[in-house]
Amino acid sequence: MTAWSQELGRRRWSASGWEAGRRAVAEETPVAIVHDASTTAVLMATPHDVEDLALGFSLTEGIIERLDQVTGIDVVTGPHGVEARLWLAAERSHRLSARRRRMTGPTGCGLCGIDSLAEAAPRPPVVTQSLSLTPAQLMTAMETLSDSQRLGRETRAAHAAGFWNPGAGLTHVREDVGRHNALDKLAGALFTRSATTSGVILLTSRVSVEMVQKTAAIGASILCAVSAPTALAVRTAEAAGITLVAVARQDGFEVFSRPDRIAAE
Repeated sequence: MTAWSQELGRRRWSASGWEAGRRAVAEETPVAIVHDASTTAVLMATPHDVEDLALGFSLTEGIIERLDQVTGIDVVTGPHGVEARLWLAAERSHRLSARRRRMTGPTGCGLCGIDSLAEAAPRPPVVTQSLSLTPAQLMTAMETLSDSQRLGRETRAAHAAGFWNPGAGLTHVREDVGRHNALDKLAGALFTRSATTSGVILLTSRVSVEMVQKTAAIGASILCAVSAPTALAVRTAEAAGITLVAVARQDGFEVFSRPDRIAAE
């Protein structure tokens, strides 16, 4: 067991009848992302790598653009969950305050800080990296991610996000019960370690538009997932110049945008 999972009793039924036993289950707890003493969001998340989650969330949601725009961070565990308390440089603090003022009016389309439908799917930043991978490299990357899912293997209840570079292999993996959280944790890990983003983002989940938007914020040019994308995710990947690879299984994968980055063997 780990600090983010525990073993619980259960009864299992099969064709041979009932059987008592135990199973590892993932922890899930409220995690509040707090900027300048005001809560920006409360996420249901696996309570590990919380600092990575807070910084990655702040990056992919556009609250910060650089690490030096965070002047301090504390992770505080309480009886009802975890708070990640971040303090922002003056410029970013003022921008966030203006965004929060917009959230105090009448309800718009239901997304935090957004008061028009056009803002629900903003144009993402364009990724310009010239990285090229072979099909064999992509297959190796996904296989490596599968082997590195400690919490997923233990509980069968966690998503993983990984970063694979052709020169270094799988350099970072983060897991969480939420797919968005896993990707935000990965973003935070890459962000705080000044890691290269010349590589491929690997996901064990489906690809919604938010996952593409977060990949664009990270700056990675290739996104590869085990499940299928939505149509909006494909359109967003095209607009961002991201190579979107999905339905990646042991026998192959499908490319939905920018196939020029997947070179012949």
